[in-house]
Amino acid sequence: MSLVSQTASALLGPLRRAELSVETLARECLARVSVREAEVRAWAYLDREMVLAEARKLDRDGAKAALHGLPIGIKDVILTKDMPTQYNSPIYHGSPPTIDAACVKILRAAGALLFGKTETVEFAATGRPARTRNPCDLRRTPGGSSSGSAAAVADLHVPLALGTQTAGSLIRPASFCGVFAMKPTWNLVSTEGAKTFAPTLDTIGWFGRCAGDLALVFDAFDPGEEALPLLEAPNVRIAVCRSPAWEHASDATRVALARGASILRLAGADVCELDLPAEFGSLGDIQRLIMRAEARSSFLAEYRIDRALLHESVAGYVENVDCITRKDLLEAYDRSAACRALFDRMASEYDAVLTPSVIGEAPLGLADTGSFVFNGIWTLLHVPCINVPGFAGENRLPIGLTLVGPRFSDRRVLAVAACFERLLGS
Repeated sequence: MSLVSQTASALLGPLRRAELSVETLARECLARVSVREAEVRAWAYLDREMVLAEARKLDRDGAKAALHGLPIGIKDVILTKDMPTQYNSPIYHGSPPTIDAACVKILRAAGALLFGKTETVEFAATGRPARTRNPCDLRRTPGGSSSGSAAAVADLHVPLALGTQTAGSLIRPASFCGVFAMKPTWNLVSTEGAKTFAPTLDTIGWFGRCAGDLALVFDAFDPGEEALPLLEAPNVRIAVCRSPAWEHASDATRVALARGASILRLAGADVCELDLPAEFGSLGDIQRLIMRAEARSSFLAEYRIDRALLHESVAGYVENVDCITRKDLLEAYDRSAACRALFDRMASEYDAVLTPSVIGEAPLGLADTGSFVFNGIWTLLHVPCINVPGFAGENRLPIGLTLVGPRFSDRRVLAVAACFERLLGS
C-alpha cells in the first residue's frame, strides 16, 4: 500500500517511531498533488518549499506531540499566519494574515504538518463556488462549502483536513466524496480566527479516511476525556431516524439507510425506529432563517468595504432580502433551544442515531453543491455528527450515512462509528 493511501492512524505509529520521516511522507503527498491537482483543484494555496521546510523541522525536533508529522489541509476560511487566507473572495485576494486561528494553533502544538489551504465556496456561505471537482467523478461537485478539504482527503493528497459546517458543509462533501467526516458538538472547538457565517451554527470539524482518524484529531481538541472502550455490535443500541426530510431521499439513500440498519441488526445490535415529534418538522426552516439572519452582521464589514466585490447572494444577506424580523429570529432561537433539550433526552436512550447524510449521489456540475436538507437540523441541534461512507447510488458513486447523538456525546458516537466501519468492511 502506498504511503498516500494509508490512514492517518496507520501513519502515526511509524512517524512517531521515526521509521518514517515526515519529509518522506510530505514528498509523497506533494507528488500526488502534482499528478492530480490540475484535475481535482483541491488547493487554494500550497507552497511546496514551505511544506518541506516544516517537515524537516518536525523531523529534527522529533516526535513530541500527538499528531506528529501528519499532513493536514486547512479550509481557506481559517486564519494561518504563514499562508494567505482568501475566503474565495476578491476582497481578500493574496491576503497575508499574521496570526493563526485557535484551531490551527492547537494543531501546530500537536505536531501536525500544516500542508496548505483548501478551496471553499465564498466565505463558506454561498456565491462563488469552489473550483474543486469530485475525485470520484470529475464532472460532479464534491459538495460544499468544504469542497477542497473533502476532495483532498478523498483523492489521497493528505490524510486529514479541516472544514467548517453551518448547515451541511462537512457531512455532505464527505458523503459525496466517500470519506469520513466529523462535525463535533457546537462550540467544542473554538471558532476564533475562522470566518463567521452564522455564529450560533458554525462548527469546525474535519475529514479523515477512517473513524480512528477522526478520533485522533478529536483528541487534540478535547484532551481531557478518555476514549471509550471498543464497542461491539451486540452491545450497541441504535435508533434509525428518517428525519423530517425523508420525502426528499432518493431511492439510493433509502436503500442505504435500510441496508445500514440491517447490517447493524444482523451483527446483533439493538436497532429500533425513532420518529421525531411534530415540532421538529419546522427545524429545517428555522436553521435556514437563523443562518440568513446572522449572516447580516457576519458580512457587514465586507459589504462596507466594497459591495460590488461581494457575490449578490452574500450581499443579499446583509440587505435582508428575506425580510427576517428580530421577532422572527427570537422565536427561532427559542424553538431551537427547546428542541435541543428534547432531542438530548430522546437520543440519550441510544448509543447513536443513524440517519441519511444526503439526498443521493453528488449532482453533475460544479455550480450546485447539493442539498443540505438532511444536515441542517442536526447542525441546528448542536449535536455531534459523523459521516460513515460505504454505500453507493445508481452510478456507483458514494453515499454516506450519518451517526448523531446528544450534545457532548462525541466520543460515544465516534466509538459507534468505528464499530459500524468494521461491520461495513467485514
